[in-house]
Amino acid sequence: MRPSFFHHLHPPTIPAAQSRFRYTLGAGGLSVYLACVLLITGILEMFFYVPTPERAGASIQMITFLVPYGAVVRNMHFWAAQFLIITACIHLIRVVFTGAYAPPRQFNYLLGLALLVITLFLDFTGYILRWDESIHWALVAGTNLVKSIPYVGTGLYGFLVGGGKLSASTLTRFYAWHIFGLVLAMVVFLTWHLFRVRRDGGIAVPPVELRQDLTRITRFELVRREVLAIILATVVLLLVSIFIPAPLSAPMKQNTSVVADPRAPWFFLWVQQMLKIGNPFFFGVLVPIGVLTLLALIPYLFPKPIPAETGKWFPKSNRMAQIIVASIGLFIILLTILAMMPTQ
Repeated sequence: MRPSFFHHLHPPTIPAAQSRFRYTLGAGGLSVYLACVLLITGILEMFFYVPTPERAGASIQMITFLVPYGAVVRNMHFWAAQFLIITACIHLIRVVFTGAYAPPRQFNYLLGLALLVITLFLDFTGYILRWDESIHWALVAGTNLVKSIPYVGTGLYGFLVGGGKLSASTLTRFYAWHIFGLVLAMVVFLTWHLFRVRRDGGIAVPPVELRQDLTRITRFELVRREVLAIILATVVLLLVSIFIPAPLSAPMKQNTSVVADPRAPWFFLWVQQMLKIGNPFFFGVLVPIGVLTLLALIPYLFPKPIPAETGKWFPKSNRMAQIIVASIGLFIILLTILAMMPTQ
C-alpha cells in the first residue's frame, strides 16, 4: 500500500509494546482529535454568535433552539472542551508515571504543560462568552484575582477587561482572546509539540539491547488504530451531545447581581475552594502558579528513570516524581469535591 499524507505524519514503524492502549491510554491522540473538533464546531458557531452584551446571550439561545442542528454543534463544542481538559490531564499523568519526560523530552514536556494551561484559559474564555447569568460570579471573581496582584494588578486588569471596570469591552476582549489569541497559541504550541515528538525520537522506549519485545508495528497499523479510536470517540461525543445539553441560562443583563450559589467552572472549583480560606492573591494566584511551577520543574528536580525502565508504567527510579504528581492530583480533586458539596 502506498502511504498517504496522513501516513507520512507518522514514523515508518514504532515498538508494539509502547503502542498499546494500556500504555498510551490514547490520551495524546484523543487530545489532538478533540482540539480539531473544537476548531470546526467553533468556526460553525462564529457564523451566528454576536459578541455584544446585548445580543451575546440571545445569540446562544438562537444557536441552541433555532439554527438547524445548532444544539448538537454547540453541545459538541462544549463537551469536547470538557473532555479535552480530562484527556490532557491524563496525558500529563501518563507522561510522568512512565518517566517519558526525561531527556531529551524535557522541553517537549514543558510544551505539553503550556498546552494544558492554554486549554484551561480557552475553556474559561469560552465559558464567559455565554454571557448569561450563570457566568457572572466567575467573571467578577476571576478578573478580580488579576487585580489582586501587587503593583501590576490594576494595569493587567484594565488590559484584560478593557477598562477600569467590567463593560461591553470586556466581552470583546474575551472574544478576541478566545477566537484569535489563545487559538493561535494553541495551534503554534500543538504543532511544535507534535514536531518535537518526532524530533526527540518518538515515543519513549528502552534502548534496543534492553528491550524484551522487539516487535514493531507499521504506520499503516498505527493509522488504522487511530481511525478506529476517532470513530469510537465521535460516537461517544455525539451521544453525549444529543442526550446531555450544554448549560444554558437566561442572558445576563446589565444589572445582574451575583447569584445565590456562585460556582466557578468545574476545572477551577479547586481555586474557588481555596479562596474561602484567606488572601485572594496567595490562594488564588500564588498557589496555582506554585503548582504549575512544581510540575514544570519535575524533569529538572528529579533523576530520570534508568534506561531499562523507560517505556514502562511506574518505574521505581522516578518514584518521587510520581508521588508529587499524585499528591497534586489528589489535592485538586479533594478541593473540587469540597467545592461541589452543597453549602448549608
